[in-house]
Amino acid sequence: MNANLTPIDWAKRPIVEKYADFSGRAPRAEYWWYALALVIVGIVLSIFESISGLRGMVFGVYGPLTVLLWLGTIVPGIAVSVRRLHDTNRSGWWLLLMVPYLLVMILAAMALAGGGIAALGAAGLLGIVGLICAIVLLVFMVLPSTPGENRYGSNPYGAAGDAAIAAE
Repeated sequence: MNANLTPIDWAKRPIVEKYADFSGRAPRAEYWWYALALVIVGIVLSIFESISGLRGMVFGVYGPLTVLLWLGTIVPGIAVSVRRLHDTNRSGWWLLLMVPYLLVMILAAMALAGGGIAALGAAGLLGIVGLICAIVLLVFMVLPSTPGENRYGSNPYGAAGDAAIAAE
């Protein structure tokens, strides 16, 4: 692998080259440039939807273009996250730490729909648990690559990457 890719090359790599590839390793550059690209595209689409009056058409909050972006990038987003965890020698199952956030959204929707204060309290407690889990995942995503080969494959940067990691 060429470690001298441009940021745009790193950002499009999870979609163009490895759309649903859950095996192997993804270096920090691939994960974080992809995440930044999604944020920028999401902001641009949100601004466009606000100006054109499309915002709020889906679930009263999102525009159709934002939903299409989300649907089109959920698989490569999960795949690059799994590969990033593999790069730090962790299983992709660690992504299940995000489940409390899904439960928070469900409980908050129930509370807003008349589920009462108990559902809102449960959503608050799960929100705290979800925040702790998100911080753990963030730490895993910013950790450097495992030098050399690990159980998920060789270092994506090659031998040059091993020397750079050893120098850190």
